[in-house]
Parts: sequence; structure tokens; C-alpha cells
Amino acid sequence: MTISTATSTAAFYSTATQQLSSLQAQANAVNQSISTGNQYAAASENPEAAAQMRMLQLADATAAVDTTTANKATSTLQLADATMTTMVNDMNTARALATQAANGTLSDTDRAAIGTQMAQIQADMISLANTTDSSGNALFGGGVSGSAYTTDASGKAVYGGAATSQTLGIGGGQSVQTSLTGPDIFNITDANGNSTNVMDAIGALATALKAGGTAAQTAASNGLTTLSNGLDAVTTAQTVIGARESWIALNTQNLTAQGTARATAEKSIGDTDISSAAIRLQQLTTALQASQSCFVRLSSLSLFNVIGN
Repeated sequence: MTISTATSTAAFYSTATQQLSSLQAQANAVNQSISTGNQYAAASENPEAAAQMRMLQLADATAAVDTTTANKATSTLQLADATMTTMVNDMNTARALATQAANGTLSDTDRAAIGTQMAQIQADMISLANTTDSSGNALFGGGVSGSAYTTDASGKAVYGGAATSQTLGIGGGQSVQTSLTGPDIFNITDANGNSTNVMDAIGALATALKAGGTAAQTAASNGLTTLSNGLDAVTTAQTVIGARESWIALNTQNLTAQGTARATAEKSIGDTDISSAAIRLQQLTTALQASQSCFVRLSSLSLFNVIGN
């Protein structure tokens, strides 16, 4: 009988200790989740939730890369847009000068002076055509290192870039060309139906005006048509660039909306509901205190003292 009562007493203490330890562990876990803000301390606590979180976090990482490349693409397109705006301004100036030169009352000296201005505009256009991107590569040369255009012995602009522009991913399986090549922008047909480019057309007009004579006035008149063709080509290219900027902006909005949805899902799956956790912690604390109190009272009863002897 003594063995039986001793065994019962040991079982009582063992069971009580286990119950108290379990309550304490649960309270500690809830308290930790409140402190860290994480609902689960380890993936093993909820493997399904952990798997969902990993997928969401992977999507976050991919979106971060997509956002970075989209921002780079936007920056490059904005640079192309701004550069083309300067080109348009130069070409409008060239048209105004050609209009003056086409006036029959101007002298050869006056036209020669206009020709000098035209040559300066040609040089500026070539310089703009050789604008580089943030990586130092040719903006209108398909991203090649060095210049998109060089000038030959006769002063003509020669394209030396790639056949197509660089492409960057912008998320959602979408990609965009970050610029246009020089031929896409500058290649035109002159007033006589010949293929040329904007820089060469301006250069040819500059040469004709400097040469003087009746051919200079004719060149100025024809040059107005050629310059209008060139202006149309550049403004059309600028419209394409603007459309790509808008496309990226729309895609970025979608990425942002998707990111917000993922953040909400991550919060729902992995974050601690502070209000619920606080209530649960209070319940566990109350139960723990009550259990400890009962254990102390029961273990101090004289019957247990007798049984334990």
C-alpha cells in the first residue's frame, strides 16, 4: 500500500509539473509572438503558412528586381525624350533659318552667315545623337560603347551602333526597348526623294548656303521640305518614346497594386494579431496562476504529507 500511495503522489507531482510547464510554454510562445510581431516562431508550427510566406516573399524579391529595371528603363526613356526635345528645338531653329535663306532679297553674305549657323546646328545634332545613357553607352546606338555616329571625310554622319535598341524587363513578363536607334529617328527622304538623315540634310543645306549663288536660294526652299520631313521623323520617334514611358508607368502601377495585395496576405498569414494574442496571453496567465495556486494548496494538504511519508 505504501508503494501504491508513493506512486500516486509521484504521478500527481509529475502531471502537475507537466501541466504547469505546458501552460508556461504556451504563454512564453504567445508573448514572443507579440514581441516579434511574427505569428509563428518556426516553420514547423504551421508548414502550410510557412510555404505560403516563402512564395509571397519570392514574389516580393522578383518584384523588387522588376521595379529596379523598370525604373532604369523609365530613366533612360526620359533621357531620350529630353534629348529629342532639344533636337526638335534645333530643327525648328533650322527651319526658321531656312525660311530666311529662301527669301530672294538676301545677299550671298547673309546666306553664308545662315549657312554657318546651320553648320553649328548640324554639329549640335550629331552631338545629341551621340548622347550616352547612365552606363556611358550610346543612347541612340543600341547601347554600344562609344559613339552612335561618327563623321566621314566629307563630314557626313555615319551610324555605327547596333541594329536594335536595348531591352529591359519591367515585370509581369513584359519588356520594353529603352530607346530607339539613330536610323529609327534620323533617317528621312529629302525634297528630291533621296534617302538621307537629318544631320546630313542640315549639313548639305549649310554647305549650299555658304557657296552662295542662285543655287543657295533653291537649296533653302527645298531644305524647308526636307527639314519638315526630318521634324516629322523626330517628333514621331518622340511619341513612341512617350508611349513606352506611359506603358511602364501603367505596368508599375500594377506591380504596386500586386505588392500591396501580397503585403496584406503576408500580414494575414504571418503577422501576429496583437489584440487576439493579448487576450490569449491573459487567459494563459490566468490559467497558469490558478494552476500554480491549486498545486501549492493541494501539495500542502496534510493528507499529502502523510501519503508522502
